[in-house]
Amino acid sequence: MTTAHSLTIDTLTLGYGDRAVIENLDLLIPPGQVTAIVGANACGKSTLLRSMSRLLAPRTGHVLLDGHDVQRIPAKQLARTLGLLPQSPIAPEGITVSDLVGRGRHPHQGMFSRWSHADDIAVADALDATDTAALSDRPVDELSGGQRQRVWIAMALAQQTDLLLLDEPTTFLDVSHQVEVLDLLTDLNRTRGTTIVMVLHDLNLAARYADHLIALANGSVHASGPPGDVLTEDTVRAVFGLDSRVIIDPTSGQPLMLPIGRHHMRHSSPA
Repeated sequence: MTTAHSLTIDTLTLGYGDRAVIENLDLLIPPGQVTAIVGANACGKSTLLRSMSRLLAPRTGHVLLDGHDVQRIPAKQLARTLGLLPQSPIAPEGITVSDLVGRGRHPHQGMFSRWSHADDIAVADALDATDTAALSDRPVDELSGGQRQRVWIAMALAQQTDLLLLDEPTTFLDVSHQVEVLDLLTDLNRTRGTTIVMVLHDLNLAARYADHLIALANGSVHASGPPGDVLTEDTVRAVFGLDSRVIIDPTSGQPLMLPIGRHHMRHSSPA
């Protein structure tokens, strides 16, 4: 089992140039759970995730890992605890799948240490878990978008961190592979206790797979908590500007959002 680390956002303000994206945000990521961050485009989801992994320095405030500012934690030490799958990552030209996944092992290697049997096992397990073992000798730039995404997830798994941040991990994947990846992350959480934080666009997948939902709107938290408390018709309207019906998913028992478009309003039958 992994160590349950605390990840806390304290009065955080983030932005690009003169534009603030997140302002005075306070947030606690539940340790040992699966958290999904949802919200409309440009609401700050990816920006928040980048700050959690210290790719983006705050204007004000702090991201605290076990009470320590992530900006002050040595890079290799942080990478042994916290892994990140960014949005649209770029692989070095010509690199093979096995070599890319193997890069997830770098934080665990010292200056003079060599590749070990434990590294081989970690890479093999990650390839098997993401159904990419058959691609191990293929150049990454020859793969389809869905195959590449699964390879990047394999690299993140090979890192074997206690916290894993993923920005749109289901991008480019068809429905069956979306479910497979989210099942895989759930297994990782339940068997190893890995804390998962992921940005998702699909509200219904977020509600089905997350223990904890965070709905962002206009740079702040509109609602957070269990999916049944967060995914409501009022929240969907406030966060996305969308009318909907929220019912109980008969498969998962979680809330299921049904969007209402202009052409799908139910009309009363003539008397």
